[in-house]
Amino acid sequence: MTSNISPDPFTTRPEIEGTFGVVATTHWIATAIGMANLEKGGNAFDAGVATAFTLQVVEPHLNGPGGDVPIIVHDVKRGRTEVICGQGPAPARATIAHYKSEGLDMVPGTGLLAACVPGTFESWMMLLRDYGTMRVRDVLEPAISYARDGYPLVERACATIETVEQLFREHWPTSAAVYLPDGEVPKPGTLFTNKTLAATYARILSEAESGGGGRDAEIERARKAAWSQGFVAEAIDKFCRTQDVMDVSGSPHRGVLSADDMARWQPTVEAPLTYDYGRYTVCKAGVWSQGPVTLQQLALLKGFALDGLDPTGPEFIHLQIECAKLAFADREKFYGDPKFNEIPIATLLSDAYNDERRKLVTDKASLDFLPGSIEGFGGVVKLRRAEGQREAVGALGAGEPTVGRFGEVRGDTVHFDIIDKAGNMVSSTPSGGWLQSSPIIPELGFCLGSRAQMFWLEENHPAALAPGKRPRTTLSPTMALRDGEPYLAWGSPGGDQQDQWITQFFLRHVHCNLNLQEAIDAPAWHSEHFPISFWPRTARPGVLVVENRVPKATVENLRERGHIVEVGPDWSEGRLTAASRVGVRRRAAANPRGMQGYAAGR
Repeated sequence: MTSNISPDPFTTRPEIEGTFGVVATTHWIATAIGMANLEKGGNAFDAGVATAFTLQVVEPHLNGPGGDVPIIVHDVKRGRTEVICGQGPAPARATIAHYKSEGLDMVPGTGLLAACVPGTFESWMMLLRDYGTMRVRDVLEPAISYARDGYPLVERACATIETVEQLFREHWPTSAAVYLPDGEVPKPGTLFTNKTLAATYARILSEAESGGGGRDAEIERARKAAWSQGFVAEAIDKFCRTQDVMDVSGSPHRGVLSADDMARWQPTVEAPLTYDYGRYTVCKAGVWSQGPVTLQQLALLKGFALDGLDPTGPEFIHLQIECAKLAFADREKFYGDPKFNEIPIATLLSDAYNDERRKLVTDKASLDFLPGSIEGFGGVVKLRRAEGQREAVGALGAGEPTVGRFGEVRGDTVHFDIIDKAGNMVSSTPSGGWLQSSPIIPELGFCLGSRAQMFWLEENHPAALAPGKRPRTTLSPTMALRDGEPYLAWGSPGGDQQDQWITQFFLRHVHCNLNLQEAIDAPAWHSEHFPISFWPRTARPGVLVVENRVPKATVENLRERGHIVEVGPDWSEGRLTAASRVGVRRRAAANPRGMQGYAAGR
């Protein structure tokens, strides 16, 4: 008798399924900590905070306490989806005039002049206080333990340290003291410690618990008395005032970030920007992030018949890439902090606008940079063409390292998605403050971020540098409702590639009926057609980088259409994780690329 049950298609790991809860992150240790937190009775938000602090320790080349974070949450009790903006703004002394007086025509990609107000710690404390249930100790202890006692250093962290080894030795001795133990680049698998960072978080915990008053009082002391108005802010202020730090400009500069900047800032909560796509309502952070480019791609793709297309076929790839080119061109021209500029996002997502823009998509690859035109809005974008193939991390540690010469991951940032038994959901992409961004502050054991490099030093651009303004971050977590019910959380590290891989995953899941793990495992690609958000802000018009697993016939067809196709290694594009809820079921999946990401659940 022949069975009617066919074996599932091969995936690199199972799509996790259960009813208790799921956690998917870019590092297996962080996933384990998130699940342990759920097992102890924490909700998704408690688990998210514990996961985030752990990721700062175990992936120091990808994120750190001095960085920034957007968080999308769905809180069952509140009955709504919200965005926590943990993107710190430019310091009060960060003016275009000051940077130009330093002889700069763009914000350096590393060093102290690239630092915004660190946004992560305050944001995690807000999430814990307003959405979570646990105490500061419950979410900080795992990170303290790993920083103090050690964790196995992954290969990509070692490779990143090796890339910036001479920078550390010659110019950033405080970083060399931490990341070159015994004067050497650590080998993969080394049990690596950062005892100063452990001491910093232990002191924050001690000060938080020093005054009584319950959970909320502890959180307030941690975030205010210790962090933004305490010893952490004082150490950051002193370092920026007194240190001349070498950066990618080739000259040393002092920072402009102050303790007063940190004391004045708090994260904010806002409604997500949404777009309805068939049964789905996709939720993103606002135009202070690049998140809306996913929504713009969907607004264009809505006009094409994608159901049933081969997700590795030329038509599927061509349509997604051509729509991405148009959406990212609009990002460059229009996006910025809406507190400072009116951004025409309603027009950018409107049917009328996209019906016209869609006419620019033909059977041939566009080699032109084609932002839209909306009278009274947008800045002039001067295109800088990259010479040769794009590299990721330079010897001076520039930018947010994303993908290397052929698309291989050189490190980027981190991401996690968590859903608990009650149906609470959190999706977040913490980043910045990676070890190669600026020197370690010796009293703290961590460095500042470099997100200010996303500002333009052009007065009339929506993303122009100004004190108190948020840079247009690339960080881009995502949620989607299906038939009005919260359904899916997902995202990926990867700078400008994030909202390409995020969109591809969604299209494969929705139009090709791939489950979460299949949609992550499927061959992927990215365009380098538009300017990157990081120093030196170059573009490679027409360039399309694909994994070697994309069929050769597809590659040839794409070349015939005019794409400049570069073929990378088999497993080189993206670090997606995803989690979903349907009724009582909880599902999750994680990316096998880089051999770090993991999903768990039961």
